[in-house]
Amino acid sequence: MAKARTDKTTKSPVEEPHGYEFLGPPGAFIISFGLPVLVYVFTFLCNDISGCPAPSLLHPYSFDLEKLKKEVGWTGFYGLLNTQAFLGTLGYYFLSLALYRFLPGEEHDGTELRTSGRLKYRFNSWNSALFIMTLLGAGTISHGAEFPVWTFITDNYVGILTSNILISYFLATYCYVASFNVKHPHDPSKRELAAGGHTGNMLYDWFIGRELNPRVNLPIFGEVDIKAWCELRPGMLGWIIMDLAFIMQQYRNFGRVTDSIILITVAQTVYTFDALYMEPAILTTIDIIADGFGMMLSFGDLVWVPFTYSIQTRYLSVYPVDLGLKGVLAVLTVQGVGYYIFRSVNNEKNRFRTNPQDPRVSHLKYIETAAGSKLLVSGWWGTARHINYLGDWFMSWSYVLPTAISGYVIKNVAQHPVTASQGDAYFFKNRYGTYAVPGEAKGWGMMFTYFFMVYFAVLLVHRERRDEEKCRRKYGKDWDRYVELVPWRIVPGVY
Repeated sequence: MAKARTDKTTKSPVEEPHGYEFLGPPGAFIISFGLPVLVYVFTFLCNDISGCPAPSLLHPYSFDLEKLKKEVGWTGFYGLLNTQAFLGTLGYYFLSLALYRFLPGEEHDGTELRTSGRLKYRFNSWNSALFIMTLLGAGTISHGAEFPVWTFITDNYVGILTSNILISYFLATYCYVASFNVKHPHDPSKRELAAGGHTGNMLYDWFIGRELNPRVNLPIFGEVDIKAWCELRPGMLGWIIMDLAFIMQQYRNFGRVTDSIILITVAQTVYTFDALYMEPAILTTIDIIADGFGMMLSFGDLVWVPFTYSIQTRYLSVYPVDLGLKGVLAVLTVQGVGYYIFRSVNNEKNRFRTNPQDPRVSHLKYIETAAGSKLLVSGWWGTARHINYLGDWFMSWSYVLPTAISGYVIKNVAQHPVTASQGDAYFFKNRYGTYAVPGEAKGWGMMFTYFFMVYFAVLLVHRERRDEEKCRRKYGKDWDRYVELVPWRIVPGVY
């Protein structure tokens, strides 16, 4: 019995039993191969050719697949990728790598690894983003909305999407294969496997991420932590670049830019650049601390964020919405409340973790666990165990509300002349001889433009459940005591 107790206490944390997440291998398969299809669905079914949604979807009883293909501009699978889009996407990635290596940056130590020791991280995504935005700003001043970068993005949107999907698959596969070089459980190079990423099921481990912090040494660029690099670039900044490209498309289409598309872009830019400025804060996130780097994070960082989070600006580039002063103030209020909660909560956590004696957090009450960690039971974190997610969700509202009661149908001016005196007066004629009207699509477009808010709520609840499971596994009875002191999960008094 004594020997058994000794084995248990010296057992590496990565060896602790760790069940499947996301419904195991079936869930991994659905997410890995279903979400890319879903992004294509959003891209084609909400379009600037026939409408949002495509008109055929509004008449399911007379649905015709061939007609739908024409409405969405489907030219076959070969039309999903082109050389120009792929090379342009690679060029953007190499630019991001070059800026990562050669611009000034700061070095930070990561959190303590399960197998002891800390990894060093180089951060300069803020400087990199400012450099890229300066180039884009200079090009826009010189060429206006016709700046080749903007037209390249909108003209090759599907090809760029496909290129990023392929890159995300490649990185997930490379990291999975490279993980078998890890000397488990104690690697002299401080490499280690993720706690839940070496189940033995190839598909699931490839999806969830087998190695915790995979790194690669590249000629010229040196050592790159793949997960930390992908976390905020190129996908996160790519999200804002997409937004700007759609602003320019709206201007090319209608000769003006609406308050709604500006409002969404400003809100998302503030969120993104705040994350870039606070880049070292990612070292205390669950993505870096606990999750391996597999298809889940690779696809999420490089595809899901830039291409689904920019749906609203893509929609508004085809169908402008004018909010007016009252509408703008209402959305800004929601955004402000969300951002205040988000930033205040995360600042409190980071300050307490890095310097508990900081006068801004030294008054906070906490309980100390057997594992040596301190769990806050006052302040923001004493209000709800995952109160930070509430701020995130509020901000997601400000991304979708400016699209209003969305949905439109594209009509040809020559075949369907319209005037402002007609019943369907709210129309927008563009320079291509077509115009967008709400028509029978009104409200149905919300399946696309409001998807982010609903998806984000589900994501945050699921992430909170994952957090709870990991914390309960880590802290045991101490977590039960913490739950008694802080009973609410995300929304105080509600959930």
